[in-house]
Amino acid sequence: MPLAHMEHFLIQAEDLEATKDWYVKVLGFRVGPHPDFKFPVYWLYLGDADVLHMTQGGKQVSKNRKTYLGQESEATQGSGVIDHVAFRASGLTDMISHLGRLGIAFKERQVNDQGLYQLFLFDPNGVKIELNYPAAEAKGRKAPVMASALAEKDAAPN
Repeated sequence: MPLAHMEHFLIQAEDLEATKDWYVKVLGFRVGPHPDFKFPVYWLYLGDADVLHMTQGGKQVSKNRKTYLGQESEATQGSGVIDHVAFRASGLTDMISHLGRLGIAFKERQVNDQGLYQLFLFDPNGVKIELNYPAAEAKGRKAPVMASALAEKDAAPN
C-alpha cells in the first residue's frame, strides 16, 4: 500500500490553449503524449516526466470529463483550479482494504492505454487525491468507469 512519489497535479483552465502556451513559453514545459480520455487534455512534461496535466474547467466542462474525473470546483482562478494531486502507489488490494477499514469512500477508474488502475478519494479539506496503481495489480477487478468506455470524444458544451 505504499506511495512512491507525487506523480502530477491537474489544473482546470477556462482557456486551455492559453494556459498550455503559458506553461510552455514561460516555464519551459513541453507538450507530450497522453491517453485518450475522450475529453480535452494536455499533459505537460519536464524531461521525461508528465508533471502537469490540464483540462477544461469552469462551467463548460464536458460530460466525459465529469463522468471520469468529476468536478469539485468551477473555479478558473486561484487555488481552486487545482482539481487533484496524484501519487504513484503499489499494493492496490491492501489500500482498498485499508480504506474500507477506515470508512473512507473512494471511486475506482481505469485507463487501459496507460496501464493504470486508479483510486480517487478526498482528504478532510475536500482535496481530491488520485492513487495510481499498475493495472496488473487489479487482478480481475473492473472499474465501474473506464476511459475507453466513455462516449466518443466530447467537447465542452456550448
